[in-house]
Amino acid sequence: MNAPIDITGVVLRTERLVLRPWRESDLGDLYEYARVDGVGQMAGWLPHRSVDESREILDMFIREKKTFALEYEGKGVGSLGIETYEEERYPELDLVRKRGREIGYVLSRDYWGRGLMTEAVRAVIDWLFDEVKLDFILVGHFVRNDRSRRVIEKCGFRYVKTISWETRYGRTESSMEYILERG
Repeated sequence: MNAPIDITGVVLRTERLVLRPWRESDLGDLYEYARVDGVGQMAGWLPHRSVDESREILDMFIREKKTFALEYEGKGVGSLGIETYEEERYPELDLVRKRGREIGYVLSRDYWGRGLMTEAVRAVIDWLFDEVKLDFILVGHFVRNDRSRRVIEKCGFRYVKTISWETRYGRTESSMEYILERG
């Protein structure tokens, strides 16, 4: 079952990153990376066309209290959301009496290939298992997204299955789905 999540006041620190709730002053950084072609499509959304579009997303991040800003050297360079998952998509996992969530993430193209997202995902895994006491975490990536696949593998997730996923811009993609259980 989907466990409740509220990241209000939560700050996670890694060797190079600060993961924290989004704030109004992050608007410029969010728009800067979210408008770049090829970034959002890896997560199922189109590039932001305006600062106002980014403002709507930022307001949602702040209101919903489930998405971390990834801060690197004082700049917002990505996000990591702790999303609800569609319980009916995973009948083979018998998750009914277990507490879990799904994560999703995006990183500015300028910071790809540096290991930052792996660092962020590991910090959130530790927090979700140690502090929130989740039993499992789900994650998925589009088949074409090798960078996300590598992050997922490095963080120890186990492949479950491949499903069809409808993007926010109406395209159907194959998504490889994984699980990590608290051990």
